[in-house]
Amino acid sequence: MDKSFEPGQIEPKWYARWEAAGTFEPAGDGTPYCILLPPPNVTGTLHMGHAFQQTIMDALTRYHRMRGFRTLWQGGTDHAGIATQKIVENQLAAQGQSRHDLGREAFIGRVWEWKEQSGSTITNQMRRLGASVDWSRERFTMDEGLSAAVRRVFVQWYRDGLLYRGRRLVNWDPVLQTAVSDLEVDNQEKDGSLWSIRYPTTDGGDGLVVATTRPETMLGDVAVAVNPEDERYAHLIGKTLVLPLTGREIPVIADDYVDREFGTGCVKITPAHDFNDWQVGARHGLTPIVILTLDAKITDDAPEAYRGLDRFAARKQILADLEAAGLLVETKKHKLQVPVSQRTDAVIEPMLTDQWFLDLTRDTRIDGKPGPGGRKAITEPALAAVRDGDIRFVPDNWSTTYNQWLENIQDWCVSRQLWWGHQIPAWFDEAGNIFVGEDEADAVANADVAPVGALVQDPDVLDTWFSSALWPFSTMGWPSAGPTLENGHLVADWSEDQVFVPSAVLVTGFDIIFFWVARMVMATQYFTGKVPFRDVYINAIVRDAEGQKMSKSKGNTIDPLDLIDGIDLESLVAKSTGSLLIPQVREKVEKRIRKDYPDGITAVGADAVRFTFAALATYGRTINFDLKRAEGYKNFCNKLWNAARFVLMNTDDAPVASPGSSPVTPAEHWILSRLAVTLDEVHAQFAAYRFDLVAQALYEFVWNDYCDWFLELAKPALNGEDASAAASTRATLLRVLEAILRALHPVTPFITEEIWHAVAPKLGIAGETISTQRYPVAADVGEGLDAAAIADIEWFRSVLSGVRRIRSEMNIAPGKPIPLLYAKGGPADRERTARFAAQVAFLARTESQRWLEAGDDEPASAAAIVGELRVLIPLAGLIDLGAEKARLEKEIKRVEGEIGKCNGKLASETFVANAPAAVVDEMRTRLADFTTTLTALREQLARLQSAG
Repeated sequence: MDKSFEPGQIEPKWYARWEAAGTFEPAGDGTPYCILLPPPNVTGTLHMGHAFQQTIMDALTRYHRMRGFRTLWQGGTDHAGIATQKIVENQLAAQGQSRHDLGREAFIGRVWEWKEQSGSTITNQMRRLGASVDWSRERFTMDEGLSAAVRRVFVQWYRDGLLYRGRRLVNWDPVLQTAVSDLEVDNQEKDGSLWSIRYPTTDGGDGLVVATTRPETMLGDVAVAVNPEDERYAHLIGKTLVLPLTGREIPVIADDYVDREFGTGCVKITPAHDFNDWQVGARHGLTPIVILTLDAKITDDAPEAYRGLDRFAARKQILADLEAAGLLVETKKHKLQVPVSQRTDAVIEPMLTDQWFLDLTRDTRIDGKPGPGGRKAITEPALAAVRDGDIRFVPDNWSTTYNQWLENIQDWCVSRQLWWGHQIPAWFDEAGNIFVGEDEADAVANADVAPVGALVQDPDVLDTWFSSALWPFSTMGWPSAGPTLENGHLVADWSEDQVFVPSAVLVTGFDIIFFWVARMVMATQYFTGKVPFRDVYINAIVRDAEGQKMSKSKGNTIDPLDLIDGIDLESLVAKSTGSLLIPQVREKVEKRIRKDYPDGITAVGADAVRFTFAALATYGRTINFDLKRAEGYKNFCNKLWNAARFVLMNTDDAPVASPGSSPVTPAEHWILSRLAVTLDEVHAQFAAYRFDLVAQALYEFVWNDYCDWFLELAKPALNGEDASAAASTRATLLRVLEAILRALHPVTPFITEEIWHAVAPKLGIAGETISTQRYPVAADVGEGLDAAAIADIEWFRSVLSGVRRIRSEMNIAPGKPIPLLYAKGGPADRERTARFAAQVAFLARTESQRWLEAGDDEPASAAAIVGELRVLIPLAGLIDLGAEKARLEKEIKRVEGEIGKCNGKLASETFVANAPAAVVDEMRTRLADFTTTLTALREQLARLQSAG
């Protein structure tokens, strides 16, 4: 092994070997274990959330592969309809073209070209992280097999009466000119106004005053609503008003929807442009009026003065005209929640358009026979799956979120007005009849009527979430009858691969429980009769070290690859600010980057990044990622590397006990016992999805028990005259190290693979990769461990720790020989001090050891307590008592000052109320630490003062 650990040299080497050897493909006849990769957008790049999530999935996959399961991590990417189309449209715009210049077929061809050139960025980055995905089975939501599955599902749901086409309100992006899902809309708080407008009665009376934040939509008003219990307006219910600027007459209606306390207690009703108004209009049989075009301009249904104006230009003109007419009663500042498109930053409009919907609420007929309602056909089984325990959420509280959405579900708008995506398999004839089928011939053959004239396919495509909902079974070859090749990839036989349905666990974020998790459950149950997965592990959201949301505009994002490979300051600044368009934001981000990373980011390697994520993976809703944690786990990797080098150097050309021989020394019994306990803990925490506790157990055993203690405890045997103890110790050093490497492998795959190939041959273990070796269990350690020997080592550790602590507290140089005295204690302590005298002398650097007998005067000493035993180090001649007292007094004053500062801040109500919670918690931790230190310093000073 090389002298130092260099992750950049070993990581690419091993991943290439794993992939070339087919290590990640399902193998053997063990119990199937499958994890589905939430398909990242083909446009995407690896971010901290991906890296965190994929570390968890890979740890589970590698762990179960090593346990003998027939393991599959099914990967692939999503075609990302809106995002991908926008990228290619932007490229065309830079050339002075639009997609309409190319036409649909040519444009889609350009998108495929882009996908082939740039669409594998994120999967290559996943390889750098160590993701053990079976890339030979990689799927894409637009590949031939998945497209066939999409068509089959659409057609079946349509024929079962669950899909329909209707004119309904949807979220509409006027720039993209398509319906968008709630997930693609951000509700942003903005400063706005609340305008009060008078609507006179048709008989010339004062009428009513309505308050609105969107006065331009008044052109589409069809009524004014008041609360039926509001006595102020009871006399106007049923009368008519004159809609200002239009002259159109509209009724006053009564509806419980109206909040009497908000504004004037009168609400204008615009069903074509407001979701709540749509429901009110439906209850009262009001005909909606569309006054916005698909690009958010005023339609010809409005008065001529406003036709063709942009919605916000129309707003200004309408307000001016209302004021001129004396109908603008009041203007007040008002905070608004404005829906904004994530893709274009355009304000979203509720728009009345023709769309396809999956009906989840009404009764249906299935296979031509009376069947259960749509709710029972799709939604109720999904609820029952969680209620009956077929699907388990981890943590369990997320099941409430899942249930609430399904219990209050609305029909799903599945169509999008895009070109890139799965074109809806529906055709229209010249009479407006709809024909649905897997192709045009199938559509006509299964129609109730003959087509009138030529058929034209619906130009819309399906929502990206539609194909994603089929991911658990479409990736397994459904509905194919046998294996086929698609784009060089083997598409599995559904009859064989349905063993991977349900998968074992889905690892995903809470924000897509509605959009993806529930829809996968509904679709998979409907078409396969199975649940899609057994467990749903909801991972936390990654935030920065201070608990703030990561954002490019804040400058607090970290590229996982920059952390793995390192990046210099100037490159980091350029990368962080390159996509920011606003100069002030660029300057702010650059300032923060230069402050937070003055030396850039030092490479820590993939293993350290993965261990950091595992250590942070609690059941919490968020995790705070601190770069220092990653640097700390790089030190952990270095420690493991150096320990392996020590073991290998001490086992080269030296006798090693044969495998299976019983341990000889107490230290061996002790480390094997600690290994067994640790392995039991690791298995238990993997089963509980407590990756933080998996990491903690492994870290403590490797760093504390093996590296800090066993390597030290082994030295007396290795350097002693007992050949059998030395040979046995060498065997145990190797045996435990090899088990450590297998135990760590799911979390830190690269370093463990590299070291294992140096260690395994010394134990007679053969294999191409550690990835397929058996995961260690406590039973491997052996039965009949010597409890007395283990107790002896725990006693010895306590004695040695006490001596080292005194050395540290008294500033006694580690190499300076010291006298050691024992006092009190019992017969067992006397026997142990005699038996371990050589080891104590070797590791504690003692010049003498003796017992104080009854009647002996105890010299001025520092003491460590081990049960009833007092371990004493006489101070005479070891330190300058006066100088040490002065140093302690000075340090006590400094610590007292720090405590005063902490108390001052925590006593400030302003600080506690306004500082981030993480900062307040850190201050409380500092206070506790300083208080503990002060107590120890005062005790030490008291000991010295009593010594003279």
